[in-house]
Amino acid sequence: MTDYFQGSLLDVGRPAEIGPLAVRRTPLTNGAWVDVLPGWISGSDELFLRLQSDVPWRADRREMYDRVVDVPRLLCHYGTGEELPDPLLVDARERLSDHYEAELGERFVTAGLCHYRDGRDSVAWHGDRIGRSRTQDTMVAIISLGASRRLSLRPRGGGEQIGFALGHGDLVVMGGSCQRTWDHAILKTARPVGPRISIQFRPRGVL
Repeated sequence: MTDYFQGSLLDVGRPAEIGPLAVRRTPLTNGAWVDVLPGWISGSDELFLRLQSDVPWRADRREMYDRVVDVPRLLCHYGTGEELPDPLLVDARERLSDHYEAELGERFVTAGLCHYRDGRDSVAWHGDRIGRSRTQDTMVAIISLGASRRLSLRPRGGGEQIGFALGHGDLVVMGGSCQRTWDHAILKTARPVGPRISIQFRPRGVL
């Protein structure tokens, strides 16, 4: 990867470190909620550059509206038991599991990584409703690295949007019925924006 990356002034020269899990919860409708913690990983630009370089990113193509199109972001997935690309991600997953296991009833076991190269890369409105999350409450924990992008959320079927600008080590956890009753997206933007990497931790059987 050779995409241009402008780091955060707050991260210059700092090694990547995970801070306390002092999340702030925002209740949504229909039993959904979102936890947010800005800057959970300090010095996160160092981790961004390692992942940008070391992860075996792939470009995907998917069928959509009777044609096959390029997925507008790069992807990599680590299933249950597969070695993650950086020890700090292992530490983050275990800390998240320790914190949420009593509420979730299980631990996070998979990691999906997305590389948004610029504002043209995106993910359309959706919920993670493949597998058990189609009928059961669950959680998806997302760490954002690199440039800030807006995570938009809206009630499934339409309604007022909310959003969070995420980047440089921020954490967001979507829980309760969020995957079933709300949709979320990273929408395209015409403004100049640098690359971003997101890491999504999920429990077994949630996609």
